[in-house]
Amino acid sequence: MTIRNFCTVLLLGMLLMGAVVVKAGELRQGLDYARVVPPQPAGGDGKVEVLELFWYGCSHCYQFEPYIKDWLKKKPDYVEYVRLPAIFGSPAWRLHATAFYTAQVLGVGEKIHEPFFDAIHKYKRRLKTEGQLMEFFAEHGVSNDDFKKTFKSFAVQAKVRRAADLTRRYGAEGVPTVIVNGKYRVDGPMAKNYDNLLKVVDQLAEQEFTRK
Repeated sequence: MTIRNFCTVLLLGMLLMGAVVVKAGELRQGLDYARVVPPQPAGGDGKVEVLELFWYGCSHCYQFEPYIKDWLKKKPDYVEYVRLPAIFGSPAWRLHATAFYTAQVLGVGEKIHEPFFDAIHKYKRRLKTEGQLMEFFAEHGVSNDDFKKTFKSFAVQAKVRRAADLTRRYGAEGVPTVIVNGKYRVDGPMAKNYDNLLKVVDQLAEQEFTRK
């Protein structure tokens, strides 16, 4: 083989290898992610929104929490992370969404988020009534009066209605589900594991950022 032919073969080999790498990095619609139809408003100030749909009563969401916590420490600055309590048919979903927004309005959302999960899944507490939730909030410094007024407030109920509407608009079928910039939906069955789910999310978020 002449040097010229050798160089030609080597170049072709390098190009083929490059093509394989690109192909391996490409995400496949319907397999790695699904499109949200129609896309929903998301992000602002040049940010890419990564929104997690979850439910406190979901054991898979509880297992996903450590992965999310670790991911939040490393996420790019252009990513804005948002939690959204999913609401499906059972009253428990709406009750826990109401508790989530009650905590948010009272300014204790981050304070009670992890303890709420732990209470249900680690300590096996039943947080299925307003009274049980009020007791739980009291343990974290919220007075019964503040809880009652906020839990039934117009502001909280409006947020709950919006969460129910967005759950439907995003086309979510279960939790945890992650929505990237209102356009792409990624869930456990698609990703197969939580590490891969977040890798898909990162790649979609990067694609969205480069388009801004």
